[in-house]
Amino acid sequence: MMTGVKNMSNSPKGTALVTGASGGIGAVYAQRLAQRGCDLILVARSKDRLHEHAARIKAESGRTVDILVADLSTADGIATVAGRLEQDASITLLINNAGMMLPGAFLDNDAKGTVDLITLNVTAPTLLASAAAKVFLARKQGAIVNIGSVVSLLPEMFGGAYGGSKAYILNLSQSLAAQLKDGGVHVQAVLPGPTRTGIWTQNGLDPDAMMPGKIMAAEDLVEAALAGLDAGETVTIPSLPDEALWAQFEASRFGMAPHLAQRDIAARYRAGNV
Repeated sequence: MMTGVKNMSNSPKGTALVTGASGGIGAVYAQRLAQRGCDLILVARSKDRLHEHAARIKAESGRTVDILVADLSTADGIATVAGRLEQDASITLLINNAGMMLPGAFLDNDAKGTVDLITLNVTAPTLLASAAAKVFLARKQGAIVNIGSVVSLLPEMFGGAYGGSKAYILNLSQSLAAQLKDGGVHVQAVLPGPTRTGIWTQNGLDPDAMMPGKIMAAEDLVEAALAGLDAGETVTIPSLPDEALWAQFEASRFGMAPHLAQRDIAARYRAGNV
């Protein structure tokens, strides 16, 4: 995970645009970034909650805090936020946080719920990251933080669509990081474990009953994520105690790379060997 010593240039001051900012992880990010000296653009569906949160941050930090009401599960909402990223030259940091999960297992949900999840968890962060990356690259400055999940590494343990959407976020982030590393733009994927936010109760779930003693506070998660950003990490897993475990995982993945594109099929699949 660690890619370098502490480097505050990975945490631009300027203006941070935070999606899903009316509560949970996004709200904590907004508060902490304001404390670090960032102005803010807070994005969510709830106008009243955004106004309340913005007023509190302004009073506490003295920073400029704008709100942008948008539903990122819709094409219009995505276009509104992408347009702001493209047009507002003060924005130096995108926190791609908005997301959702569905109650029950994959087969318990209808088509609309699954489409909404894919739009919010995949389409929206992809298009917003694309918009931000293009303008940041042109300026040779900026950072994109995509909030994923540890379930991207454990697909058997959670609903397939949700876990798949978070695996996509990890894949997108690693690909973008490789493309932009020499252009002054840093990309970070944050993979939280179970975190104490309203997403659980919204889906009728009790995280403490499901995983007693394993629920991280959102404040601790964001503290770790920002420390990872400062340090130049591409992937930050706040709950992982031993960084060597991630290094082993990555080494195994890259170790397969030379064997994944071959002219001939593997011998074990040839007639007589199966």
